Amino acid sequence: MFSNYLIGLREGLEASLVVCILIAYLVKTGNKDRLGPLWLGVGLAAAVSLAFGAGLEFGTQELTFKAQEAIGGTLSIVAVGLVTWMVFWMKRTARHLKAELQGKLDAALAMGTGALVATAFLAVGREGLETSLFVWRSVHAAGDGAGPLIGVLLGIGSSIVLGWLFYRGALKIDLSKFFTWTGGMLVVVAAGVLAYGVHDLQEADFVPGLNVKAFDISSTIPPDSWYGTLLKGTFNFQPDPTVLQVVVWALYLVPVLALFLAPSLVKRGRPERKPEPRPEPSNS
Repeated sequence: MFSNYLIGLREGLEASLVVCILIAYLVKTGNKDRLGPLWLGVGLAAAVSLAFGAGLEFGTQELTFKAQEAIGGTLSIVAVGLVTWMVFWMKRTARHLKAELQGKLDAALAMGTGALVATAFLAVGREGLETSLFVWRSVHAAGDGAGPLIGVLLGIGSSIVLGWLFYRGALKIDLSKFFTWTGGMLVVVAAGVLAYGVHDLQEADFVPGLNVKAFDISSTIPPDSWYGTLLKGTFNFQPDPTVLQVVVWALYLVPVLALFLAPSLVKRGRPERKPEPRPEPSNS
């Protein structure tokens, strides 16, 4: 449930910040009367994202088991690719996001109402579609039941509250650190989703090695125990993974997490160089 809460919080906060930036800029530039088209674009983006998620959930139920596993495994890999690109993109462009959005909004205001709706739709829709896909795979990886979905909804609800507090100026946090730490945790979650996707492809006979287990600690950590459920819901832990799952998990997690955290660690560990004092001019 925690991993799904994290996904909802992280992805929802990005969308909330985008909406807050757009609203604040319209109000600041005296275009408060153009908030209607903006909210229309945001509403359309949310509706399309929900429809996309519903299509993923209900559109695959009539397929055969192997077809469901093949589609689920493939979409897991796509979802991991998207979330990996997203966390690196946000870390690189977060400080310039406000200026970029305001530039697009200026162009949209000059072009008319339709362009304003489209700008809001595209700005929020990208986040919504990524969230729908990754949440769908993460919820399935975490298992059946309402817990994972509740976690996502709580995360999105928290992000909306935080976005409103940011807009009102009642809350200030270091967004750079927030996105760095939550991005690192999302990479860990994505590694579990990737391993789960590989298992789906193995069950669909697309990838070999389904019966070649790396280890089996089901007797030590039963999947139906409270701690087994907690580990699965948080890290997509599986007590009896295949060798290929473990290899893929490690090959993704170690280099991606190292690349994601390395710039921050280097910058944090580098000592500041103090300017050398200038020699005082002699009076001779």
